[in-house]
Amino acid sequence: MGTTSTNKTMREGPLLILTVGLVGLICFPLWQMLDPDDAVAAAAWTQQRWMKLLLGPEQILNYCCFIWAMFILTTRFWEVKRQQNAFALDLLPTEEGARILQEDAYPLQRKVDQIASAKGPFILANMIRVALGKYAVSRVSQDVGETVKAQAEIEHARQVTTMSTVNYLAWAIPAIGFFGTVRGLAGSMTIAGQGGEMARNATRHLTTAFDCTLVALGLSLLVMFFLHALQREEEALVLDCQQYCLENLVNRIYEPEPLDDSHAIQARRPISSPFVPSQTEGVPR
Repeated sequence: MGTTSTNKTMREGPLLILTVGLVGLICFPLWQMLDPDDAVAAAAWTQQRWMKLLLGPEQILNYCCFIWAMFILTTRFWEVKRQQNAFALDLLPTEEGARILQEDAYPLQRKVDQIASAKGPFILANMIRVALGKYAVSRVSQDVGETVKAQAEIEHARQVTTMSTVNYLAWAIPAIGFFGTVRGLAGSMTIAGQGGEMARNATRHLTTAFDCTLVALGLSLLVMFFLHALQREEEALVLDCQQYCLENLVNRIYEPEPLDDSHAIQARRPISSPFVPSQTEGVPR
């Protein structure tokens, strides 16, 4: 990639598999030993019961929100992977000892624009283009570093803003589930007040109410997991772009040392030659 890693990569997937296996190895045998009515409970979950749990107006609406959010998240994951390909492009000189002068700023900027127009827009290319434009004007590496930092903050803010729809869907899924819960509770109370013979129908409404909450919370957990995973990948992408610019742009800028006052005065003072007579020679005292 063009950037130096500062820590070891943590593989969270194998750790998740190890955790699930360890918990299942301990809890499943205990569950089998301490639950004598397991066969009765399994028989109660018939096909009709599963249909009531999974198929309802609120559940179907939650499925629409969940699938919509997953489509958006999948597209964003693909975009992050595409953005990571920019580190393999020859955007900046990466040879050992390479230096970037002020007169190199505009040619490098045109080169970055040509690559970005051919391969598609990249966060890294835009960050380099803005930094090179600043260096061509200011000639100061400190200003270039501040420009890279400011552009990284802009890119991060843009990523946060474009996730507003997914954030709304992650909030809407449990809200729809709670709406179904309130509807079921209201129906059970209305039926229960009509007489004791309606208790069975009241229980059915209560079951529907809690089923909506159960499905909504399960879908919300999945959406929030993938949402946070995507946000982590996008933040890591911006940090990698910033580090790439620091290593291959800011640290390679060559700034000629300015002359101090004594050197400037010496440069402006005329040099006397022993072969040229001084202006004071031949002047009578």
